Amino acid sequence: MESGSKPASMKVIIVGGVAGGASCAARLRRLDENAHILMVERGPYVSYANCGLPYHVGGVIARESSLLVADERVFREQFAIDVRTRCEAIAISPQQKTVDLRNTVTGEVTTESYDKLVLSPGAAPISPPLPGIDLPGVFRVRTVPDVRAIREWIEGHTELPSGMDAYTGYQTVLPAKRAVVVGGGFIGLEMAENMVHLGLQVTLLQRGDHVLSPMDPEMARYVERHLARNGVRLELNADVNEIRPAAHGSLEVCTEAGQVIPADLVVLGIGVRPENWLARNAGLTIGALGGIRVDDQMRTSDPDIFAVGAAVEIKDTNTGQWSLVALAGPANRQGRIAADVIAGRDARFRGSQGTAIIGLFGGAAAWTGLSEKTLQRSGETDYEKIYLYPNSHAGYYPGAQYLALKILFRKSDGRLLGAQAVGLDGVDKRIDAFAMAIQLGASVYDLEESELCYAPQFGSAKSPVNFAGMVAADVLGGDMPISHWNSLEIGLLLDVRHPAELAVEQAPGVVNIPLDQLRARLGELPRDREIHVICRSGQRAYYATRILLQNGFKARTVAGGMLSRTNLVGSPN
Repeated sequence: MESGSKPASMKVIIVGGVAGGASCAARLRRLDENAHILMVERGPYVSYANCGLPYHVGGVIARESSLLVADERVFREQFAIDVRTRCEAIAISPQQKTVDLRNTVTGEVTTESYDKLVLSPGAAPISPPLPGIDLPGVFRVRTVPDVRAIREWIEGHTELPSGMDAYTGYQTVLPAKRAVVVGGGFIGLEMAENMVHLGLQVTLLQRGDHVLSPMDPEMARYVERHLARNGVRLELNADVNEIRPAAHGSLEVCTEAGQVIPADLVVLGIGVRPENWLARNAGLTIGALGGIRVDDQMRTSDPDIFAVGAAVEIKDTNTGQWSLVALAGPANRQGRIAADVIAGRDARFRGSQGTAIIGLFGGAAAWTGLSEKTLQRSGETDYEKIYLYPNSHAGYYPGAQYLALKILFRKSDGRLLGAQAVGLDGVDKRIDAFAMAIQLGASVYDLEESELCYAPQFGSAKSPVNFAGMVAADVLGGDMPISHWNSLEIGLLLDVRHPAELAVEQAPGVVNIPLDQLRARLGELPRDREIHVICRSGQRAYYATRILLQNGFKARTVAGGMLSRTNLVGSPN
């Protein structure tokens, strides 16, 4: 090499932008100023906030331009990256190390060589072979043009005084129209919320027995009631088998059970499937779940081809099994790791534990780690669960809301396995704390001793995270033996609430002795039977259990009290 000349540059082609591809491109440039980086995206936008798409439909994000994280100019001028939009990769030759690229506007096909190739094709909305799925008025939600089409359809089928752009946020008011959303996952629920904000009558059809499949059913019930309170008609176990045209340009959505639901538009949020055809045709290994199989450095079965984002199969850190995770956070981290490895660094992806959150009508539902469903499917029995309902912040400070928490942990050593939360305030920061604890292998005893920030408007001196650890530690230490509504053994059911509370709701067959009378009425209780103690949330039942145990009775606290019973076995009244 002559003095002053640049070292030979490496050519890296990145297929797909958005979260994984764009983060890989930007990170690689920061690590290697000499690399020739070419990023191709078949759509018109190279980096956009796909998580914000439903909120643009509802007008919460008023301007389409707000969704665009970075455009071609930013990548070219700030990062010296060659960006080609409306350019689709149609074939890879690993032997020749080339990619065939097709201009989606002109149809022209060109061939580019590479030293390293990164695939970030994402995941496509599932489109089952239903009659009528391609009718006008049936939409999917994946790209900015998709939501633009939905907005234009709504505008064209309602009497607005001017264009949609004249409205911002919840100022948009529409005559009542009918929308059907198929699917109760992230996209389905967020689209349902935003169309309610637009004034549409919304019916949500969910094939399974509860929404938000990563959650356990009893925790999802809070979300379902919240949807109903905010005007969403929810139909569970509704398997759509046809969409058909109806009078005046409307539609009808038909289910296997014989329901016929009228609609002016239908949004499909059934789920997503990894886009693997490009990798499959190139001979790369595809996993059993349909994702591109990668190692912990994001390499595919070809050492010069990497893959990131929703198209890849990664290890679940909770189970060690392969999984699909279509979330922006892991995709960004994977893109960064791929760039590090390409640049010669020893970076590795730890896997994902499935931490996620959804906001709905001012509330939130979130989860991290293992669900009870997953534990049961794997045959795991070394676990226990608790339910608790702490305030989001100090109860004496205005605005406190109760949180519904479910915590899963090992019986053998107390290791934290999973957490789920639903509420109107403080859900995100509690699940974030649990998520970090799980990642570090913490136990419920560590939660007891966690030092977390406190002021009355933000939390309590005994944080919900501390509280969860303390309750779990009491269970493991024998201070609070527990039982569960769906597995109660034969015994006496003792309700320690006041009679006025039982008039509102009560379980059948209970004996009622209020907590403040319990010590004086111990003689009314049997010593030869196990006593299952309940109250509204579990706290008074715990106090009663301690009294009973120290007076020679066999007693257990029913986890979660009447609040958990409503979700586990239905409303008592």
